[in-house]
Amino acid sequence: MKNNIKNINKRRQLKKYNLYFLIVSLFTIIFLNIISYYVFFRIDLTTEKRYSLSPATKKMLKELDDIVFFKVYLEGKFPAGFKRLHNETKEILDEFRAYSDNIQYEFINPNNENDPKETRNIQMILMQKGLEPTQLYYEEDGSSSQQVIFPGAIVSYRGKELPVQLLNTQKGVSPESVINNSIQTLEYNFAHTIKKITENRKQKIGFLEGHGELDAYETADIFQELSNFYLVKRIKFSYEDEDFLVYLKENNIQPFITTDTNQTPVFQEKLIGEYIRYQFEWLKSFDALIIAKPNETFSERDKFFIDQFIMNGGKVVWLIDPVYATMDSLMVNTNTIGFSQRLNLDDQLFKYGVRINSNLIQDLKAVPIPLETGRMNNQPQYSFLPWFFFPVILPESNHPIVKNLNMLKTEFVSSIDIIEKENITATPLLSTSQYSRTLNAPVTIDLNILRSQPDKRLFNKPNRTIAVLLEGRFESLYKNRLLPPAFTEVAGSLKIISDSKPTKLVIVSDGDVIKNQVRVNEMKEIIPLPLGYDKWTRQTYGNKDFIMNVVNYLCDDTELIQARAKEFRLRILDKTKIAGHKMRLQLLNTLLPVLIVLMVGIVKAWKRRKKYLKNL
Repeated sequence: MKNNIKNINKRRQLKKYNLYFLIVSLFTIIFLNIISYYVFFRIDLTTEKRYSLSPATKKMLKELDDIVFFKVYLEGKFPAGFKRLHNETKEILDEFRAYSDNIQYEFINPNNENDPKETRNIQMILMQKGLEPTQLYYEEDGSSSQQVIFPGAIVSYRGKELPVQLLNTQKGVSPESVINNSIQTLEYNFAHTIKKITENRKQKIGFLEGHGELDAYETADIFQELSNFYLVKRIKFSYEDEDFLVYLKENNIQPFITTDTNQTPVFQEKLIGEYIRYQFEWLKSFDALIIAKPNETFSERDKFFIDQFIMNGGKVVWLIDPVYATMDSLMVNTNTIGFSQRLNLDDQLFKYGVRINSNLIQDLKAVPIPLETGRMNNQPQYSFLPWFFFPVILPESNHPIVKNLNMLKTEFVSSIDIIEKENITATPLLSTSQYSRTLNAPVTIDLNILRSQPDKRLFNKPNRTIAVLLEGRFESLYKNRLLPPAFTEVAGSLKIISDSKPTKLVIVSDGDVIKNQVRVNEMKEIIPLPLGYDKWTRQTYGNKDFIMNVVNYLCDDTELIQARAKEFRLRILDKTKIAGHKMRLQLLNTLLPVLIVLMVGIVKAWKRRKKYLKNL
């Protein structure tokens, strides 16, 4: 009887305790919810902090003043890798929404299985908006299938739209690594696009002309791509520059006079000083200059303009070919000569911290070109053979500009030496493979080298640097030097700087890295092809991404760029071990959990039985 009363009292106490615990728990949950409404925080327990946004991204999201809408075209039947990309994309957008209510998104399947015509129309619209299609191959019901997908998004803000490519294709990289590398750059790609589509003032980029640089057709694709994010303009250091003529017209100044019998307009010499003052100040309105493959000598006047642009904090992308070599000559003859160009830039680049050598690099890892190897039925037969003068560059640096970048296509590239300079940090960005060598100019370029096996012992100059980033405070080329003669009269009215503000330069020893190929249609119209696309092999290289990353890095906030440096470890299972121990692993993963549950149940039942037998 006493034992029964004791057990009843214990049950009552336990019941009171459970009721008390429930009430306290409910109040705790309510209290925490009230606190969390006013105090926002998130805890990231992952090793790589993959769910922690960079401070710059958080700041930008909190400052959004209107809806930014993402249409993500990653809905549909996908293999496991693309499902992971889908899930990670959704998670990063949810993370963005945690910091801003102005982030909204929708996942869309662009493929309508019931209406192929509608699917084709949607695909054409997406391509016109800037999304690139990807051919996806996968196994389904024991058979191989394929479909065209658009792993990207269209970002909308106040009537403006920008495309975002979510899949970073990389040749020679496993599909798992491609997906993982794409996930690593999601935050940067989205944050960068939001920044560009929402900012009121677009930064200005100038394509320099007047020294034989690449023309509008040869840079059409990158010009258009940059125009999505920046104000891009072709500029020329010339008295006939349109902007200068508009400036003179606005000030009622007549720029030209006629002094000869042919009635040829001649620029008034007295206006040279006016032009120099105008050009000197006008350049300050630009944030960056792109000098794309010049082949004519730079005057001291033009060098001074560029120098002072840098001294004022301007950024410059130098894409320089020190050796003149072209495939056009090889269309007529099987050989030609590559000779040094006199661009008059060596002293300026040396002053800033680099020397581009007058040589050409040969690399066994090279772009294949079509070569006639025989004839059949009086028809030429072509084979694709690696052309050693066109190295394929696989970026290996972890710098945000080139990290996870696809292979780049180069043509007639030269080596770069880094000169140590005080207050300047030099970072090599691109280099050739371990199977490369250099040939000093003048260089004989002969297609017949493709008809025999190369001697690998000759390719003993590995990892030649071909692209360098310079950051810091630069010293003017004209410090403690006489100014160019044209500036003597107006020097007093110019604010000449001897040491620069903190700025950045990128030097690449290949002008063709920014050059897109073209084709001529039936109407004899020149059609530019996408930058990086090779019309002979029909492969697309990472040249466009490289140039975009360079300009983004030079012009954007450094903090935002650091989001590209995120690195997620790829924890891939060993497929060889899986194949060898398949049955063991299956049994381990199916039976072991069941056995553990049974063991816990048996132990618990035994303890319960022992407890109640003791109380009897």
